[in-house]
Amino acid sequence: MRLIVLAFLFLSGCANHQVYQQQRYIFGTLVEVSVYGKDKSEADAAINSVMRKFSEMHVALHAWKPSEVTELNEAFRGGKRKKIAPDLEKIVDDAAMLSDRSKGLFDPAIGNLIKLWGFQNDEFKPVKPDPEEIRKLVQEHPEMDDIAIENGTAYSKNPAVRLDFGGFAKGYALDVAARMLHEDGVKNALINIGGNIMALGSHGNRPWRVGIQNPRGPGAVAELELKDGEAIGTSGDYQRYFLLDGKRYCHIIDPRSGYPAQGVEAVTVLIPKGEHAGALSDAASKPIFISGVSGWREAAKEMGVQNALLIDSGGKVHITKSFDERIHFEKKEPGLDVVD
Repeated sequence: MRLIVLAFLFLSGCANHQVYQQQRYIFGTLVEVSVYGKDKSEADAAINSVMRKFSEMHVALHAWKPSEVTELNEAFRGGKRKKIAPDLEKIVDDAAMLSDRSKGLFDPAIGNLIKLWGFQNDEFKPVKPDPEEIRKLVQEHPEMDDIAIENGTAYSKNPAVRLDFGGFAKGYALDVAARMLHEDGVKNALINIGGNIMALGSHGNRPWRVGIQNPRGPGAVAELELKDGEAIGTSGDYQRYFLLDGKRYCHIIDPRSGYPAQGVEAVTVLIPKGEHAGALSDAASKPIFISGVSGWREAAKEMGVQNALLIDSGGKVHITKSFDERIHFEKKEPGLDVVD
C-alpha cells in the first residue's frame, strides 16, 4: 500500500521549549503526536497513553480482521442482538448523527460495497465488480438509521448493514486524544493521524502550522495556521485507490450508485473548536467529495462546514471565501474559484 501523509508539520521556531514527538503506524497510516511546553518525561508519558488508546481503538474498530466491529456485523447479518461496549455505542451514535446530517452520503453502513471493491484489504488490487452485484447491494440500502441500541444491546433492522468506520475512526480518535491530553495537563499539542489533524494551544508564541498535500505531486499546495481546538481533515483519491484500464478508482464510494466517486482529487475541511471537531473533520469531507464540483458547496452547508476546499480532476481549486482568507497558497492559480 502506498502511504502518503496528507499534511506536514512545520516545527521550526522556539528555543525556550522543545517539541517532543512520537510516530507510530496505526489505523493503517502514520500517526504523529507532538507536545510542546512539557519536559520530556511528561510529554512521553502523555503521548504513550494516547498511542496505546489509538492501538486499542484500531483493534476494536477493524473492519475485516476479528474485532468488536466484525462481531457486531456478524450479529447484524444473522438478525441477532449483541451486547455493545459503551465506547463503540458512542461511535455508532455519533456516526449515525453525522450520516443523517449528510443525507446518507457519509454512510459507514456500506461495508459490503467497500469489501466488494476490494478496499477491505491491506493492499489494493484492481477489481471489476459485477454491475448486478453492485446494484443488489445498493438496493438493499443499508444505513446507520437501521441500527438500534437498547440497554447496551444493538441490533439492525436491515441484515445488509456492515459497519466500516474507515472514514470516521481517525477523526473520532482526534477528539479522544484531545480529551486525554487535556486530562494529562498538556495544553499545547498537535495530533496528526494520516492527515487528519487537531491543534491544541500553540507552538510557543505562534500557532501550529501545517501544509496541505498536493494530490498530484510532491510537496504542499498550501499552508495553514491552526487555532486552538481546530481540526483539519482531507479526503483524496490518491491514498487508497487502484488503476484499471487507465481509470482511477478510489475508496470513497457513493452510496447512491455503489461506485467510487469520480471527478475530484481531494477535499479539505477546517472545523472550529468543538466537542466533535475531530469527528466532523473526518466525516464531512466524504459527502463533499462525493457531491463533486456541482454539489460540493451545498454538501458543505449541509454538514455545517464553512471552510472547505475542493480540487477537481482537472486540478482546479474551488474554495469557500472564509477558507481562502485563512490559507496561504504556495502558488495561487489565476483560475481559483472562490465562493461564499
